[in-house]
Amino acid sequence: MQRTSGIAALVALTTLAAGTPAFASERPVRGTTAKIETPALYDDDLGGNADADDPAIWVNQANKARSLVIGTAKNGGLRVYDLSGREIQSIATPDGGRFNNVDLISGFKLGTQRVDLAVVTDRGLDKLRIYRITAAGLIDVTSADAPLLFAKDQAEVEEQATGYGLATYDRYAVVSRRHSTRLGIFRLEERHGKVTYRTSDTLDLPSSFRLPNGGTWSPCEEPGEGPQVEGMVVDAEAGVLYAAQEDVALWKINLRGGTFDSIPRIVEKVKEYGIPATWDADAEECVLDAANDPGFGGRITADVEGATIYSTGKRDGYLIVSSQGDSTFYVYDRRTNRPVTLFAVTDGPGVDGVQHSDGAAATSVALPGYPKGLLVLHDGENTPDAGRPSTNFKFVDWRSLHITKI
Repeated sequence: MQRTSGIAALVALTTLAAGTPAFASERPVRGTTAKIETPALYDDDLGGNADADDPAIWVNQANKARSLVIGTAKNGGLRVYDLSGREIQSIATPDGGRFNNVDLISGFKLGTQRVDLAVVTDRGLDKLRIYRITAAGLIDVTSADAPLLFAKDQAEVEEQATGYGLATYDRYAVVSRRHSTRLGIFRLEERHGKVTYRTSDTLDLPSSFRLPNGGTWSPCEEPGEGPQVEGMVVDAEAGVLYAAQEDVALWKINLRGGTFDSIPRIVEKVKEYGIPATWDADAEECVLDAANDPGFGGRITADVEGATIYSTGKRDGYLIVSSQGDSTFYVYDRRTNRPVTLFAVTDGPGVDGVQHSDGAAATSVALPGYPKGLLVLHDGENTPDAGRPSTNFKFVDWRSLHITKI
């Protein structure tokens, strides 16, 4: 079902400033530390060009101690860790592949069995890769004829406007397109003991916005590119997608089955929302005209990135979002989307802090060493080893955040 043009038109005509929650007052950043970390990944030839990005937590219902953390490493493929942070499996990308984001599907019918799946966006090939999860590791069950996600042909794949961010629910994967405002819903289907997918719906978020002063604003991007989405999470019980459009805002979009079912609305804007900026080709970056800030921004410092949900009940709990630009994390009430607190993961006695985080994953299930649940965060600036910049994942004990139920 294709409903892109209709919803996109409605979005473009909707005033986006209304209803955006704000903190009643400036709240101090709460500091915490990570309990453990995974081995460093190095984005160089010696390190296999591995660059950590997005984690997912698989809870082993039969034996919680054998639960797993699965993380993407871009050109370095997929890494699987146990609860001590030890790497137990490394999965290489197919030729030309680049694994960006990962999320999970539970109870998928594969042949005569119900299995759990890890779904990965391969932004290098514009496809999904699908893996069956076992306590011993992951097994590739991707159908050989799995289609392209967004590109019309291989020439378009080479331009790398490909599958990027990812969030799963039921039998569906919501995927964003790199360098674009487009989101797609893809239904996963079993075929001869393997898993493929087909497009169920698409939606284009806006790239230009009306401001309260009557003006219009578009976020600065490299010429030819649009304001993309990466971090996403689906609140399956509420039927809601949260999508982080990096230079714009965190969006909330209702879902119905395999379709987008509402006009998107903004939960929180980035601080830079509405500020004029120009592209500096020599520096290959945008230069903000801060002196002409109209004051319409929110509190998240761009990019708005990884989003995850910590559930305390059918509709209760928290939405955690990465404020990548200032290395903090905002916490919202899951039911109302009202802001609760913000925190940073700082250097501890044995594990360094988290900077410029992309992906995040949380579970409230009691796990060994984490009786109130686990929060896993991508660290974009892991402490270097012998001068080689590295990335990895940090494991945070939920208790250390000291967030009390509203």
